[in-house]
Amino acid sequence: MQAAVVNVLGQPPQFQEFSDSVAGQGEVVVKMLAAGLHPIVKSRASGAHYSSSGKVPLIPGIDGVGELDGKLVYCFGSQEGLGTMAEKTVARPENCYPLPPGLDPLQAAAIANPGMSAWLSLKLRAALKPGESVLILGATGVAGQLAVQAARQLGASRIIGAGRNVDALRDSGVDAIITLTDPEEAISRAFADQLSQGGFDVVIDYLWGRPTELFLGALAKSFRPDATRSTRLIEVGESAGKTIALPGALLRSVDLTLSGSGFGSVPLKQVLGGIQELLQIAAEGRLQVAVEPVPLAEVTEAWGRTEKGKRVVFTIE
Repeated sequence: MQAAVVNVLGQPPQFQEFSDSVAGQGEVVVKMLAAGLHPIVKSRASGAHYSSSGKVPLIPGIDGVGELDGKLVYCFGSQEGLGTMAEKTVARPENCYPLPPGLDPLQAAAIANPGMSAWLSLKLRAALKPGESVLILGATGVAGQLAVQAARQLGASRIIGAGRNVDALRDSGVDAIITLTDPEEAISRAFADQLSQGGFDVVIDYLWGRPTELFLGALAKSFRPDATRSTRLIEVGESAGKTIALPGALLRSVDLTLSGSGFGSVPLKQVLGGIQELLQIAAEGRLQVAVEPVPLAEVTEAWGRTEKGKRVVFTIE
């Protein structure tokens, strides 16, 4: 079969022949139609992600849309090194979910992974309640845009988006925008201004690194002995840096709960349990993402493409 194949860690996949997928006990072969190029896919394929085995050759891709028994399904690949960016993949039947009527396969392939990231972070890890306020660090990326939409679906009363490509937020319905291309002093003032207007119940962080340090610095300066507010920060990504400096005094001066959302911190059973709910919401048009379809044969060129508010989805003939 034809597939995208990583032969050397850290180098883009090549479109080439690969041995046909063979289902083991309790598995099925799915004819793939579309697979999203998510950040986790790149990270795992480079060997950098904590869930990567580092073994090559491998077919990248963690999920996608295909055909099973003549029906469209969203599925996860189930065999190590045999991902979804191929003409066929192997999956467990319980991890194949029928696409709801009206849901475009490209939308499903693009939205499921970042959508689940946003949905689980807000609903499960942050336990967002109707009427609470939310700050999204990295709101201009695909996952961040979906987090804005998910926060609205879950009843957030006030949503602030922070990011670099602020044009992506102009029509998103956020209550305010913090531009992360501004000088650091201006960014800190913007965080402080929003904190002075009631603070945040929940922060969803796709960035980490320096933007998070600037926010936490502003949070520490908002300290008031008689006006403590609890803030729940959920770390989801690290596109701006892998580490932060976290002064101990900050944790003593503010009521901050810091946790993560990802494989390991969220049980797979809970991830799978939210898939059908998310696909149905997407089918109803309540969650949407811009898609850039690319033939799988062009995987090498598209692999290093910078995402600008659109999710690359490889189409497979």
